[in-house]
Amino acid sequence: MEVIYEDNHIIIVNKRSGEIVQGDKTGDRPLSDIVKDYIKEKYAKPGAVFLGVVHRLDRPVSGLVVFARTSKALSRLNKMFAEGEVHKTYWAIVKRGERSEVRGERNDGWHVLENWLVRNEKQNKSYAYDQEKPNAKKAILKYRVLSHSDNYSLIEVNLMTGRHHQIRCQLAAIGCPIKGDLKYGATRSNPDGSISLLSRRVEFVHPVSKDTIIVEAPVPDDNLWYALDPNHRLSG
Repeated sequence: MEVIYEDNHIIIVNKRSGEIVQGDKTGDRPLSDIVKDYIKEKYAKPGAVFLGVVHRLDRPVSGLVVFARTSKALSRLNKMFAEGEVHKTYWAIVKRGERSEVRGERNDGWHVLENWLVRNEKQNKSYAYDQEKPNAKKAILKYRVLSHSDNYSLIEVNLMTGRHHQIRCQLAAIGCPIKGDLKYGATRSNPDGSISLLSRRVEFVHPVSKDTIIVEAPVPDDNLWYALDPNHRLSG
């Protein structure tokens, strides 16, 4: 486990792909328990350790996860996430398809995708539609292209809404499935079972101190990520 930021009220860690944030029916040990053990050992805390889960990442996704260390931070962060006051930025490696919209760009470099998403609980999958459907929820995101290779694009994504599998579903709908995401149309899996989606950056006003918190996760230790990462290219 990699801790990116911590103070008395919050802790932000870099989740590895394959980890679950909170316990589920699989019975696998969740990241929340690992963080509790870390806090208990580091600060020699007796008894149970408080840790609040305020958001989640899909299991095959890596990157930043914010936890609350106090009940005060938990209640305030829950409200901030619900009201869109926590700004999350994602990076994704996607397939460059024939009908992909990532080849062009608007004047400001950003594209906006708007769909209606319907979640299928049994399949644990969402479906994107251009028109409103029964039980559908409006989904909006914006993205821009950071770099290209022959077969893939690295894109930056900002969510305007928070829907089930939103990034995965909406990108697949424009012919740009995320690398390794078999559920949403990728042709083959990644060797480690991950999908190439990273919770890259998070920015918010601290729920207690009111300081501005901005943290970034490193890209995964992978040659394609390194090749597409503009920062890695510059430093290299």
